[in-house]
Amino acid sequence: MTLRANQVSVRLGARNVLRDMTFEVKPGEIVAVAGPNGAGKSTLLRALAGLVPLQSGDVSLDDTNIRAFDAASLGRALAYLPQERIVHWPLTAATIVGLGRLPHRGLSRGETDADRAAVAAALTAMDVQQLSGRPVSELSGGERARVLVARALAQDARYLIADEPTAGLDPGHTLTLFEHLMKIAAQQRAVVVALHDLSLTLRYCHRVALLKDGAMVAFGAPGDVLSAANLAAVYGVRATLSCVDGVPVVVPIEALT
Repeated sequence: MTLRANQVSVRLGARNVLRDMTFEVKPGEIVAVAGPNGAGKSTLLRALAGLVPLQSGDVSLDDTNIRAFDAASLGRALAYLPQERIVHWPLTAATIVGLGRLPHRGLSRGETDADRAAVAAALTAMDVQQLSGRPVSELSGGERARVLVARALAQDARYLIADEPTAGLDPGHTLTLFEHLMKIAAQQRAVVVALHDLSLTLRYCHRVALLKDGAMVAFGAPGDVLSAANLAAVYGVRATLSCVDGVPVVVPIEALT
């Protein structure tokens, strides 16, 4: 019962974006994908969601090639939150979140009690219930980001793939989101999340894949992967791992030349 990329390579234009990437996430865990800008994090997440053509390798969901799933079945199994926070229509926040239920009910059926409960729970989880009647075009960037996260949560999929879901969120809503992701993992579902905040990775994630230039540098427990040596080699910074009130943090000290 895993979501797995096996020896995946992706080429976009003239550039090899991913090279021989093997990666997996199991039910019950939050797995972070970390690395500097251009490392291939977003492309890996899109490959896991079946949204980018592969040059070689394959992606499987519960031992079935992801290309074998129809759109509705894949939508019930896997939710994908892109990095972009763009909404092209002035729909209300509640309507946007309700779109997450389409894989469960299709376009022809009305909302069920289960749909309404899932939407209400997602609105509450991201603290946007008070915005439910407002068009998303009238919301701030952070409010819109929370609405789009809520849409992915409402999908109630077994696997959640989220590309930088904390972008635009204030510290309080960032912590609220990760506490909710922990609840998802505790339900024997799984989360894959691209992150720049390495302290969040240390605090909440079970494993982390550290990428550089489209290749995997290390994959394992955050405390092992986010070593001073790896942070220097991948990010070009001198950094230290510390603890504040029992919470692990990564502290960048200086950029290395």
